[in-house]
Amino acid sequence: MGKDRRWWWIPVLGGGLLAGVALPPLGWPPLLWLALVPLWRAPLAAVARPLGSGFLWGLGAVLVSHRWLLWLHPLTWVGVPAPLSLPLCVALWLGCGLLAGLLVAAWSALGARLGAERFSTALITSLLWGLGETLLAKGPLFWIGLGGSALPGDPALAGLGALGGSALVVAAQLLIGWALAQTLGPQGAARRPWAAALALVLGLHLSGALALAAAQSPGAGRAGSPLRLLVLQPAIPTREKFQPAQQERLLHLLAAAQREAVGRQADALLLPEGALAVGQPLPLASTVEVLGGGFRYDGEQLRSSLLGFSPGSRQPDRWIDKHRLVPLGEWVPWAGWWRSAGLSAVGGVEPGPPSRLLMADGRDPGPGIAVAICYELSDGAALASAVRGGAGWLLASANLDPYPLQLQQQFEALARQRAIETGRWLVSSANTGPSLLVDARGQVRSRLGPGRARTGVMVLEPLTALTPYDRWGDGPLVLLLLGAVLVRWRRSGRAQML
Repeated sequence: MGKDRRWWWIPVLGGGLLAGVALPPLGWPPLLWLALVPLWRAPLAAVARPLGSGFLWGLGAVLVSHRWLLWLHPLTWVGVPAPLSLPLCVALWLGCGLLAGLLVAAWSALGARLGAERFSTALITSLLWGLGETLLAKGPLFWIGLGGSALPGDPALAGLGALGGSALVVAAQLLIGWALAQTLGPQGAARRPWAAALALVLGLHLSGALALAAAQSPGAGRAGSPLRLLVLQPAIPTREKFQPAQQERLLHLLAAAQREAVGRQADALLLPEGALAVGQPLPLASTVEVLGGGFRYDGEQLRSSLLGFSPGSRQPDRWIDKHRLVPLGEWVPWAGWWRSAGLSAVGGVEPGPPSRLLMADGRDPGPGIAVAICYELSDGAALASAVRGGAGWLLASANLDPYPLQLQQQFEALARQRAIETGRWLVSSANTGPSLLVDARGQVRSRLGPGRARTGVMVLEPLTALTPYDRWGDGPLVLLLLGAVLVRWRRSGRAQML
């Protein structure tokens, strides 16, 4: 027993590290279920400490899954002095890990207080985690969590997103992990039959598979003719973007893409995030609509936006501003102090309104577009709200340079999850990739190879049918949580509940 007490932290830290590996790009849920077992068993074992166990688990998971944050270095191109660049990037990486550790520690302590062996506790805490990820996705520091972990390995489980969003995918995986943990007691004695865990796994997968099948049913609804979209992937290195030679190359690529869009009879040309500088017109006045990432001033505020150019126009006539700004790259804590101290030129971009719905051109009666700029793709609730407001397809515009391929693969997994949740086709236009087309079932239909300048025509079907998640959002899960708390309170008494 003394030995067990001394090494209590190894299983939970190992579980957290394993969870980080199980997230995309691997995206293999069975590995995550195993990683969750020591987290669930911690409150059951006499040698475990729920607070410490939760902290180590969350820390390990985020440090592994978010290691791409270190590729922010060097930050000299945005005004951060070279000696501060690496420490700042490491501090951001560790800060995200520490925050995750504290959140999971609080969650684990709540589970221990309520009695982790009880199904009502598992249901309540699983729903809390899932809804918590939904809230975190609206802030500046959240990218990917358990809600984005089902792909590419388990499309059926990801299909639950069409019913209850990523929060339901989170809750399902936590419940599976709890069921596995309950098959063994603290000392390895049998507690519950494996049949119960197997039935839970099969039931959840069947529900998700049926939801996926409904996305392509005859009643799914099509909004007009398919759209032919020419996607430009310029692959301009972000740290070199403002050099005169790279600016000239970018304008050449834009002009060539405009001519190609006309020649290939595309309905629109898509450009990635940040393709156009402030006030920069299009190189040509083509007859094809252009949707491109750029910058604009709203009064004295600089906004990062997706700009819409009507056919024949070189200036934008509609836009949607980025709402969630990237830490360090666009948003810096206490930016005023940094600038006044002469340490950084960043922090000048201001957020736009939270709505992600870009309505169709006034001359076009077609459906609107649900737009995610960069890591706004992690906010599934905002995109579902835009679909509920009339969006017929999703557009993800991003610049993921200088991050490694790992981040591109996580971006692809989230793009597929968002398509499933909303029942909409999604096109991603990214500077270095992933530029791809995803159908309403989360299947990748076409893609451009990463890291090289390319163009490609992608044909999508605008849709009108709404998934349950489009219609009701997280409301049913909130009601289920409140109902579970009420039932637990009535059965156990308030004194035991608190």
